[in-house]
Amino acid sequence: MTIRARLALAAALAVAIAVLIASAVVYLGVRRELREPVDAALADRAEQISSLPLEAFERRPGEFFLRIPRPALGEAGGYVQVVSREGQTIRPAEDTIELPTGEDVLAVAAGNAEPVYDDAEVAGTHVRVLTVPLGSGYALQVARPLTEVDAALERTRTVLLLVAFAGIGIAAALGLVVSRTALAPVRRLTEATEHVTATRDLTSRIDADGRDELSRLAASFNTMLGELETAAESQRRLVADASHELRTPLTSIRTNLEVLERNARMPAAERRAILADVLEQSEELGTLVAELVQLAHGEQSPPELEDVRLDLVAGAAVERARRRRAEVEWDVRLEPSLVRGVPGLLERAIGNLLDNAIKWSPPGGTIEVRVDGGLVSVRDHGPGIEPEDLPHVWQRFYRSRAARGLPGSGLGLSIVSQAAESHGGTATAENAEGGGALVTVRLPAADGRGTDGAR
Repeated sequence: MTIRARLALAAALAVAIAVLIASAVVYLGVRRELREPVDAALADRAEQISSLPLEAFERRPGEFFLRIPRPALGEAGGYVQVVSREGQTIRPAEDTIELPTGEDVLAVAAGNAEPVYDDAEVAGTHVRVLTVPLGSGYALQVARPLTEVDAALERTRTVLLLVAFAGIGIAAALGLVVSRTALAPVRRLTEATEHVTATRDLTSRIDADGRDELSRLAASFNTMLGELETAAESQRRLVADASHELRTPLTSIRTNLEVLERNARMPAAERRAILADVLEQSEELGTLVAELVQLAHGEQSPPELEDVRLDLVAGAAVERARRRRAEVEWDVRLEPSLVRGVPGLLERAIGNLLDNAIKWSPPGGTIEVRVDGGLVSVRDHGPGIEPEDLPHVWQRFYRSRAARGLPGSGLGLSIVSQAAESHGGTATAENAEGGGALVTVRLPAADGRGTDGAR
C-alpha cells in the first residue's frame, strides 16, 4: 500500500472514529430527551393513582378486577396493574393483558425496594413500566408504550448512519487530495532518484520552495546531488589528467625498451644511458602513481584528526629534504605549535612544499622555513611565480612553461592544497619581497591560538 493510500485510510479511520463517538453521544442524548417525558408522565400517573382510593370488585367467583378513575381528557392514562407480594395481579376489567412481574416487582410490593423503571415486551409492544409501592404488601405498576419514542430513535439512527458514512467518504476523498498535495515533494524526490538511477544524470534538481520538512528534504537531496556531481566530475577529471600524464613516461619507457631490443650490438655507453633514462622515467612514474593515490585517498575518506606537534613534523620533513639537497642553505625557525591533524598527511604536504622550494632554488640558495601557531611558510630565493601562473599553481597537473623542463608531475601543490582544506585550513602562494616564492599553509591551532600574528 502506498503512503498516499495509507494517509487517506488513516484520515478516513480517524474521521470514522470521531463520527461514531459523536453519533453515539447524539443518539444517547436524543434517547434521554425522548424517554424522560415518558418517565415523568409515568411518575405523575402513579402518584395520581396512589393518592386515590382504589377499589377491587369480583366479577366472577375468584376473579377480581380493579376499579380506578379514568384520566382526564388529554391526560396519559397508561396501563395500570396492582401486584401483591405473593405475585397476584389485579387489573381494570377492560385490560386483559398482564404486565410481567419479576423479582424486582415483588420486592417493591414487599417494601424491600425503591420504585423501579423497566422496559418490557408486552403483547408484541415495547413498553416502559414504573413500579412503585402501594400500601402494605402491594405494588402499583403503570406502563406506557414506547412506539413513538422507538420510531423517533429509529429515524435518528438512520440519519446518524447516513451522516457517518457521508463523513467517512468525504474524509477519505479529502485525505487522498491532501496526501497527494502533501506528498508532491516526495513524489518529485522519488522521480528524481529514479531518473538519476536510470540515467546517472547528476545534474537533476528538485524544486525546494518552502520551509517545511519536505522542502528541507528536497534541499538536502539537491545538495547531495551537487556533491555527487562535483565528486564525479573531479573523478573524471582526475582519470583524464592521470591518463594523459601517465602516457608520457610510459611512452618514453616503451620507446627506450624498443631501441634496446632492436639494437643488440649497441655500445655499452649508449645502453647505460638508455637504461638510466628508463630508470629515471620509472621513478617518475612511481612518484606520479603515489601522488595520484594520495589525491584519491584524500578525496574519498575524511581524515581522523589527532593532536599533532606541527613543529616536530616540519622538522622531520626538513631533515629529509636536507639530506637530499645538501647544496642549498636552510634557514629554519620552528616554534612549538599544536594542531589537530593527521601526522602522515601533514608531513607529506610539508615535504611537497620543501620539494617545490628545492626545485626552484639556485645552487647555494637559501630556503626559509617557519612554523608558528598553526602556520607553515616556505620561501625560496628562486625566480618566483609568473603572474599568469599564480591562479593555477594549485590545479592538478598544472605546470608553467618554466617547469616543463624540470622533473615533477604537477601534483605536489595540489596535494598541499587538499591537505590544508581537509584540516580546515588554507594554502596560499605569492611572490616574496626581494625575490622568490612564498607558499603558506594555515591550519587551526589545537590550543585556540590564531595564525594572524604569525610570520
